[in-house]
Amino acid sequence: MQTVTARRLLRSSVLALGVLSLTACSMFSSKNERYEPHPLTEYAAGISANVAWTASVGSGGGYGFAPTLLGDSVYVATPSGSVSKVNLATGAIQWKATTDSKLSAGAGSDGRITAVAAADGTITAFNDQGVQVWQAKATSEVNVPPVVGEGMVIVRSSDYRIQAFDAASGEPRWNIQRPGPSLALKTSMQMRIVDGLLISGLPSGKLIAIAVANGHVQWEGTVSVSQGATDLERISDVVGAPQIAGPLLCGVSYQGRIVCFDVSQGGLPIWEQRFSSNTGMTTDSQYVYAANQRDTVYAYGLTDGHEAWKQDALSNRRLSSPAVVPQAVAFGDLDGYVHFLSRTDGRLLGRVNVGGGAILSPLVATPRGVLVQTGGGNLLLVGVN
Repeated sequence: MQTVTARRLLRSSVLALGVLSLTACSMFSSKNERYEPHPLTEYAAGISANVAWTASVGSGGGYGFAPTLLGDSVYVATPSGSVSKVNLATGAIQWKATTDSKLSAGAGSDGRITAVAAADGTITAFNDQGVQVWQAKATSEVNVPPVVGEGMVIVRSSDYRIQAFDAASGEPRWNIQRPGPSLALKTSMQMRIVDGLLISGLPSGKLIAIAVANGHVQWEGTVSVSQGATDLERISDVVGAPQIAGPLLCGVSYQGRIVCFDVSQGGLPIWEQRFSSNTGMTTDSQYVYAANQRDTVYAYGLTDGHEAWKQDALSNRRLSSPAVVPQAVAFGDLDGYVHFLSRTDGRLLGRVNVGGGAILSPLVATPRGVLVQTGGGNLLLVGVN
């Protein structure tokens, strides 16, 4: 996907009902011991993890909030309405702005325009001095962080509509809508812009690729198909962020599958595994990493889907979307711990408590360590040695 050839091959190949908030608390509220968070266990430390810096960027947190890393700058927003640019090396806040209302998602940025979304669908854009430059309105609430690129600000609203606004003016440019289920997850989801294409998961169990310039759908692939007799059983949302690794595009769904598509073969699926994830996955050059809905962590071979290892020492700890660093794969949990697992065999290598309660935002890998946005409104860098 990151090559011109892959891009060309990929190019060739409703009414809003309710949103079911299947948050970690509701999904694990049973008093059945089987669903109790696994206690922290002793292990032989294989790495050293420490908080390098902490920046107070507002208050609150949630699934709709994810830091955006661009070079040495991090763009971050919080539900309180704060939007900040933070220096990756030092944690110094370079600018901070405030919106008129509480936010439901953010922050997306291309380094020139930074966009956030309010619960009523208002999209607010700031320039790179932190000055508000425009506001626009999506058709409904936005719970997925906006993405900014190719001259567009793009959001996905709760009525299953993907909408693009001109990054300079805020004028609407295009929108597409797909029929959606009566219930959908409210969890960690992200979109990506790659080589002029917007890649997004959908509540219907599909991945979709859309030309950013004009909104034309270039490709759709099925990760999973809804099954079951009830609306709850039929939830099959693609969760987390789509993963792009060379010619492969991979996605994972709730109550569905992990699938990797080969865009060099017209987007054909090359392998799949039955799987159910609440929060998504990540990849490196060898493996796909994901925690299932009971927080057992799996690693699958990137090219063939073979199970390389699994680790259940963190079961029911309500793990966040993961991030890969050179030494390990990292997950946040319900108590504010960041856990580091060996990428080769899943062994526990290290952990650090960053505070702020449950980590709901996806972890972000950087050359300096892992960025963590806490539920208490802090942004932290966890260094790993």
